[in-house]
Amino acid sequence: MANNELYLGIDVGSVSSNFILMDAKKNIIEKVYLKTMGKPIEVIQKGLEIIQTVVNGKKIFGVGTTGSGRLLASTIVGADIVKNEITAHAVASMLINPSVQTVIEIGGQDSKIIIIRNGIVVDFAMNTVCAAGTGSFLDRQATRLNIPIQDFGKLALKSNTKVRIAGRCAVFAESDMVHKQQMGYKFEDIIWGLCRALVRNYINNVAKGKEIKEPILFQGGVAANEGIKAAFEDHLNCKIIVPKYYDVMGAYGAALLAREKMKKLSLSTNFYGFDNICNGKYSTTSFECNGCSNMCEIVEIEYDGKILSRWGDKCGKWSMVDSFQKENVGR
Repeated sequence: MANNELYLGIDVGSVSSNFILMDAKKNIIEKVYLKTMGKPIEVIQKGLEIIQTVVNGKKIFGVGTTGSGRLLASTIVGADIVKNEITAHAVASMLINPSVQTVIEIGGQDSKIIIIRNGIVVDFAMNTVCAAGTGSFLDRQATRLNIPIQDFGKLALKSNTKVRIAGRCAVFAESDMVHKQQMGYKFEDIIWGLCRALVRNYINNVAKGKEIKEPILFQGGVAANEGIKAAFEDHLNCKIIVPKYYDVMGAYGAALLAREKMKKLSLSTNFYGFDNICNGKYSTTSFECNGCSNMCEIVEIEYDGKILSRWGDKCGKWSMVDSFQKENVGR
Protein backbone atom coordinates (compact mmCIF):
# COMPACT_ATOMS: atom_id res chain seq x y z
CA MET A 1 0.00 0.00 0.00
CA ALA A 2 2.80 2.43 0.90
CA ASN A 3 4.12 2.23 -2.66
CA ASN A 4 0.91 3.88 -3.85
CA GLU A 5 0.85 6.64 -1.22
CA LEU A 6 1.40 10.21 -2.37
CA TYR A 7 1.16 13.46 -0.44
CA LEU A 8 0.64 16.92 -1.83
CA GLY A 9 2.03 20.15 -0.39
CA ILE A 10 0.92 23.58 -1.60
CA ASP A 11 2.43 26.94 -0.64
CA VAL A 12 0.55 29.90 -2.10
CA GLY A 13 2.27 33.26 -1.74
CA SER A 14 1.76 36.71 -3.17
CA VAL A 15 4.66 36.36 -5.61
CA SER A 16 5.02 32.61 -6.17
CA SER A 17 3.04 29.42 -5.61
CA ASN A 18 4.87 26.16 -4.98
CA PHE A 19 3.68 22.57 -5.23
CA ILE A 20 5.44 19.35 -4.27
CA LEU A 21 4.42 15.73 -4.67
CA MET A 22 5.92 13.46 -2.02
CA ASP A 23 5.93 9.69 -1.60
CA ALA A 24 5.35 7.74 1.61
CA LYS A 25 9.10 7.76 2.37
CA LYS A 26 9.17 11.59 2.31
CA ASN A 27 10.97 11.78 -1.03
CA ILE A 28 9.99 14.61 -3.35
CA ILE A 29 8.82 13.14 -6.66
CA GLU A 30 7.93 16.39 -8.38
CA LYS A 31 8.12 20.09 -7.59
CA VAL A 32 6.45 23.00 -9.36
CA TYR A 33 7.34 26.67 -8.92
CA LEU A 34 4.96 29.19 -10.53
CA LYS A 35 4.54 32.96 -10.39
CA THR A 36 1.23 33.81 -8.72
CA MET A 37 0.76 36.97 -10.83
CA GLY A 38 -2.27 38.03 -8.78
CA LYS A 39 -4.24 34.98 -9.98
CA PRO A 40 -3.91 32.39 -7.18
CA ILE A 41 -6.90 30.28 -8.21
CA GLU A 42 -5.71 29.90 -11.80
CA VAL A 43 -2.18 29.16 -10.61
CA ILE A 44 -3.43 26.47 -8.21
CA GLN A 45 -5.30 24.82 -11.06
CA LYS A 46 -2.27 25.06 -13.35
CA GLY A 47 0.06 23.67 -10.67
CA LEU A 48 -2.19 20.67 -10.07
CA GLU A 49 -2.48 20.03 -13.81
CA ILE A 50 1.30 19.70 -13.91
CA ILE A 51 1.43 17.54 -10.79
CA GLN A 52 -1.28 15.25 -12.16
CA THR A 53 0.94 14.24 -15.08
CA VAL A 54 3.36 12.44 -12.74
CA VAL A 55 0.86 10.79 -10.38
CA ASN A 56 0.73 7.71 -12.64
CA GLY A 57 -2.39 6.16 -11.19
CA LYS A 58 -1.27 6.43 -7.58
CA LYS A 59 -3.49 7.93 -4.91
CA ILE A 60 -3.25 11.16 -2.96
CA PHE A 61 -3.41 10.21 0.71
CA GLY A 62 -3.07 13.70 2.18
CA VAL A 63 -2.86 17.39 1.27
CA GLY A 64 -1.38 20.28 3.22
CA THR A 65 -1.47 24.00 2.45
CA THR A 66 0.56 26.93 3.73
CA GLY A 67 1.55 30.46 2.74
CA SER A 68 -0.43 33.69 2.77
CA GLY A 69 -3.02 32.05 0.49
CA ARG A 70 -3.26 28.83 2.49
CA LEU A 71 -6.95 29.24 3.37
CA LEU A 72 -7.89 29.90 -0.24
CA ALA A 73 -5.82 26.92 -1.39
CA SER A 74 -7.38 24.71 1.26
CA THR A 75 -10.86 25.70 0.15
CA ILE A 76 -10.13 24.93 -3.49
CA VAL A 77 -8.28 21.61 -3.13
CA GLY A 78 -9.87 20.16 0.01
CA ALA A 79 -6.80 20.21 2.25
CA ASP A 80 -6.41 17.90 5.23
CA ILE A 81 -4.27 20.35 7.16
CA VAL A 82 -3.60 24.10 6.97
CA LYS A 83 -0.49 25.51 8.64
CA ASN A 84 1.36 28.82 8.75
CA GLU A 85 4.68 29.32 6.98
CA ILE A 86 6.73 29.24 10.18
CA THR A 87 5.58 25.74 11.07
CA ALA A 88 5.87 24.43 7.51
CA HIS A 89 9.40 25.76 6.95
CA ALA A 90 10.55 24.54 10.37
CA VAL A 91 9.26 21.00 9.79
CA ALA A 92 10.95 20.74 6.39
CA SER A 93 14.19 22.21 7.75
CA MET A 94 14.39 19.72 10.59
CA LEU A 95 13.89 16.84 8.18
CA ILE A 96 16.70 18.08 5.93
CA ASN A 97 19.02 18.88 8.85
CA PRO A 98 17.84 17.56 12.25
CA SER A 99 20.43 19.68 14.07
CA VAL A 100 19.38 22.98 12.44
CA GLN A 101 19.20 25.90 14.89
CA THR A 102 18.43 28.87 12.63
CA VAL A 103 16.33 29.20 9.47
CA ILE A 104 16.66 32.28 7.26
CA GLU A 105 13.81 32.48 4.77
CA ILE A 106 13.51 35.26 2.20
CA GLY A 107 10.76 35.14 -0.36
CA GLY A 108 9.28 37.42 -2.96
CA GLN A 109 7.45 39.80 -0.62
CA ASP A 110 8.52 38.98 2.92
CA SER A 111 11.30 37.55 5.01
CA LYS A 112 11.39 35.59 8.23
CA ILE A 113 13.73 34.01 10.76
CA ILE A 114 13.01 30.85 12.73
CA ILE A 115 14.96 29.93 15.84
CA ILE A 116 15.02 26.20 16.64
CA ARG A 117 16.51 24.56 19.70
CA ASN A 118 16.50 20.81 20.29
CA GLY A 119 13.98 20.26 17.51
CA ILE A 120 11.49 22.85 18.79
CA VAL A 121 10.68 26.30 17.40
CA VAL A 122 11.39 28.67 20.30
CA ASP A 123 11.23 32.02 18.51
CA PHE A 124 10.52 33.59 15.13
CA ALA A 125 10.01 36.94 13.45
CA MET A 126 8.58 38.10 10.13
CA ASN A 127 8.92 41.26 8.06
CA THR A 128 6.02 41.96 5.72
CA VAL A 129 6.26 45.78 5.75
CA CYS A 130 9.41 46.83 3.89
CA ALA A 131 10.32 45.50 0.45
CA ALA A 132 14.07 45.96 0.98
CA GLY A 133 15.72 42.57 1.00
CA THR A 134 12.93 40.66 -0.68
CA GLY A 135 13.01 38.85 -4.00
CA SER A 136 10.75 41.38 -5.72
CA PHE A 137 13.15 44.21 -4.85
CA LEU A 138 16.12 42.27 -6.21
CA ASP A 139 14.16 41.47 -9.38
CA ARG A 140 13.39 45.16 -9.86
CA GLN A 141 17.02 46.19 -9.44
CA ALA A 142 18.19 43.49 -11.84
CA THR A 143 15.70 44.74 -14.42
CA ARG A 144 16.73 48.35 -13.89
CA LEU A 145 20.40 47.44 -14.37
CA ASN A 146 19.52 45.21 -17.35
CA ILE A 147 21.13 42.20 -15.69
CA PRO A 148 19.46 38.74 -15.72
CA ILE A 149 18.44 37.93 -12.15
CA GLN A 150 20.18 34.55 -12.39
CA ASP A 151 23.48 36.40 -12.96
CA PHE A 152 22.92 38.95 -10.19
CA GLY A 153 24.64 36.99 -7.42
CA LYS A 154 27.49 35.72 -9.60
CA LEU A 155 28.31 39.29 -10.61
CA ALA A 156 28.39 40.39 -6.96
CA LEU A 157 31.06 37.77 -6.20
CA LYS A 158 33.40 39.40 -8.74
CA SER A 159 33.59 42.61 -6.70
CA ASN A 160 36.95 43.72 -5.29
CA THR A 161 35.75 47.03 -3.84
CA LYS A 162 33.42 47.51 -0.90
CA VAL A 163 30.69 50.02 -1.71
CA ARG A 164 28.26 50.91 1.05
CA ILE A 165 24.62 51.06 -0.06
CA ALA A 166 21.85 52.33 2.23
CA GLY A 167 19.68 49.28 2.87
CA ARG A 168 17.16 50.25 5.54
CA CYS A 169 14.57 51.24 2.95
CA ALA A 170 13.90 50.05 -0.60
CA VAL A 171 13.49 53.64 -1.84
CA PHE A 172 16.74 54.81 -0.23
CA ALA A 173 18.60 51.74 -1.45
CA GLU A 174 17.57 52.35 -5.05
CA SER A 175 18.44 56.05 -4.81
CA ASP A 176 21.83 55.22 -3.34
CA MET A 177 22.51 52.70 -6.12
CA VAL A 178 21.73 55.34 -8.75
CA HIS A 179 24.04 57.77 -6.96
CA LYS A 180 26.87 55.22 -6.90
CA GLN A 181 26.36 54.55 -10.61
CA GLN A 182 26.67 58.28 -11.28
CA MET A 183 29.92 58.30 -9.32
CA GLY A 184 31.31 55.67 -11.71
CA TYR A 185 31.41 52.56 -9.56
CA LYS A 186 31.38 49.21 -11.36
CA PHE A 187 28.16 47.20 -11.50
CA GLU A 188 29.68 44.30 -9.58
CA ASP A 189 30.75 46.62 -6.74
CA ILE A 190 27.32 48.23 -6.53
CA ILE A 191 25.58 44.85 -6.56
CA TRP A 192 27.89 43.45 -3.86
CA GLY A 193 27.21 46.59 -1.82
CA LEU A 194 23.48 46.00 -2.26
CA CYS A 195 23.79 42.36 -1.12
CA ARG A 196 25.66 43.46 2.00
CA ALA A 197 23.10 46.20 2.65
CA LEU A 198 20.16 43.80 2.39
CA VAL A 199 21.85 41.40 4.80
CA ARG A 200 22.45 44.24 7.28
CA ASN A 201 18.78 45.20 6.96
CA TYR A 202 17.72 41.61 7.68
CA ILE A 203 20.05 41.23 10.67
CA ASN A 204 19.10 44.60 12.18
CA ASN A 205 15.35 44.26 11.66
CA VAL A 206 14.04 40.73 11.13
CA ALA A 207 16.71 39.06 13.27
CA LYS A 208 17.03 41.83 15.83
CA GLY A 209 17.50 40.38 19.31
CA LYS A 210 17.66 36.78 18.01
CA GLU A 211 20.57 34.47 18.82
CA ILE A 212 21.70 33.15 15.44
CA LYS A 213 23.42 29.78 15.85
CA GLU A 214 24.73 27.19 13.42
CA PRO A 215 23.68 25.13 11.54
CA ILE A 216 21.92 27.84 9.54
CA LEU A 217 19.62 26.99 6.62
CA PHE A 218 18.86 29.62 3.97
CA GLN A 219 15.52 29.08 2.22
CA GLY A 220 13.13 30.84 -0.13
CA GLY A 221 13.63 32.05 -3.69
CA VAL A 222 16.38 34.52 -2.70
CA ALA A 223 18.54 31.62 -1.47
CA ALA A 224 19.42 31.05 -5.13
CA ASN A 225 21.27 34.37 -5.10
CA GLU A 226 24.93 33.54 -4.48
CA GLY A 227 25.68 37.14 -3.60
CA ILE A 228 23.17 37.24 -0.74
CA LYS A 229 24.42 33.90 0.58
CA ALA A 230 28.02 35.15 0.49
CA ALA A 231 26.99 38.39 2.20
CA PHE A 232 25.33 36.44 5.03
CA GLU A 233 28.46 34.32 5.44
CA ASP A 234 30.64 37.44 5.45
CA HIS A 235 28.46 39.21 8.01
CA LEU A 236 27.91 36.23 10.33
CA ASN A 237 31.38 34.73 9.78
CA CYS A 238 29.97 31.22 9.45
CA LYS A 239 28.73 28.77 6.85
CA ILE A 240 25.25 29.12 5.38
CA ILE A 241 23.53 25.96 4.08
CA VAL A 242 21.18 26.18 1.09
CA PRO A 243 19.00 23.03 0.94
CA LYS A 244 18.45 21.23 -2.35
CA TYR A 245 14.76 22.18 -2.31
CA TYR A 246 15.33 25.69 -0.95
CA ASP A 247 12.61 27.19 -3.17
CA VAL A 248 9.76 24.83 -2.14
CA MET A 249 10.51 24.16 1.54
CA GLY A 250 7.16 25.61 2.64
CA ALA A 251 5.26 23.23 0.36
CA TYR A 252 7.51 20.37 1.47
CA GLY A 253 6.68 21.11 5.10
CA ALA A 254 2.96 21.22 4.32
CA ALA A 255 3.16 17.77 2.71
CA LEU A 256 5.11 16.39 5.68
CA LEU A 257 2.52 17.74 8.11
CA ALA A 258 -0.29 16.23 6.05
CA ARG A 259 1.45 12.85 6.06
CA GLU A 260 1.97 12.99 9.82
CA LYS A 261 -1.67 13.81 10.50
CA MET A 262 -3.12 11.20 8.15
CA LYS A 263 -0.82 8.46 9.48
CA LYS A 264 -1.41 9.33 13.12
CA LEU A 265 -5.20 9.55 12.90
CA SER A 266 -5.75 6.98 10.12
CA LEU A 267 -7.92 9.42 8.20
CA SER A 268 -9.15 9.47 4.61
CA THR A 269 -8.15 12.53 2.62
CA ASN A 270 -10.49 15.44 1.91
CA PHE A 271 -8.76 16.03 -1.45
CA TYR A 272 -11.38 16.78 -4.12
CA GLY A 273 -9.46 15.17 -6.97
CA PHE A 274 -7.50 16.63 -9.86
CA ASP A 275 -10.38 16.59 -12.34
CA ASN A 276 -12.81 18.40 -10.01
CA ILE A 277 -10.25 21.07 -9.18
CA CYS A 278 -8.65 21.62 -12.58
CA ASN A 279 -11.92 21.65 -14.52
CA GLY A 280 -14.00 23.60 -12.02
CA LYS A 281 -14.98 27.25 -12.48
CA TYR A 282 -14.16 29.37 -9.43
CA SER A 283 -14.94 32.97 -8.61
CA THR A 284 -14.20 35.21 -5.62
CA THR A 285 -16.41 37.99 -4.27
CA SER A 286 -16.69 39.81 -0.97
CA PHE A 287 -19.26 41.76 1.00
CA GLU A 288 -19.43 43.67 4.26
CA CYS A 289 -21.43 42.18 7.10
CA ASN A 290 -23.56 44.76 8.92
CA GLY A 291 -24.53 42.39 11.73
CA CYS A 292 -22.49 44.25 14.34
CA SER A 293 -19.98 47.09 14.79
CA ASN A 294 -17.09 44.92 13.57
CA MET A 295 -18.26 45.40 9.96
CA CYS A 296 -16.29 42.31 8.85
CA GLU A 297 -15.38 41.87 5.20
CA ILE A 298 -16.59 38.42 4.20
CA VAL A 299 -14.74 36.66 1.38
CA GLU A 300 -16.89 34.25 -0.63
CA ILE A 301 -15.64 31.53 -3.00
CA GLU A 302 -17.96 29.99 -5.55
CA TYR A 303 -17.39 26.69 -7.37
CA ASP A 304 -19.39 26.18 -10.57
CA GLY A 305 -21.89 28.81 -9.40
CA LYS A 306 -22.37 27.34 -5.92
CA ILE A 307 -20.98 28.78 -2.69
CA LEU A 308 -17.95 26.76 -1.68
CA SER A 309 -16.75 28.68 1.33
CA ARG A 310 -16.89 31.96 3.23
CA TRP A 311 -14.45 33.42 5.71
CA GLY A 312 -13.43 36.70 7.31
CA ASP A 313 -16.04 36.93 10.06
CA LYS A 314 -15.03 37.09 13.71
CA CYS A 315 -18.21 35.54 15.09
CA GLY A 316 -18.58 32.51 12.84
CA LYS A 317 -21.87 33.66 11.35
CA TRP A 318 -20.73 33.12 7.77
CA SER A 319 -17.94 30.59 8.27
CA MET A 320 -19.52 27.26 7.40
CA VAL A 321 -16.54 25.85 5.52
CA ASP A 322 -17.05 22.14 6.08
CA SER A 323 -20.72 22.04 5.18
CA PHE A 324 -20.21 24.10 2.04
CA GLN A 325 -17.24 22.03 0.89
CA LYS A 326 -18.87 18.64 1.35
CA GLU A 327 -22.12 19.73 -0.26
CA ASN A 328 -20.71 21.47 -3.31
CA VAL A 329 -17.58 19.66 -4.42
CA GLY A 330 -19.04 16.20 -4.77
CA ARG A 331 -17.12 14.32 -2.12
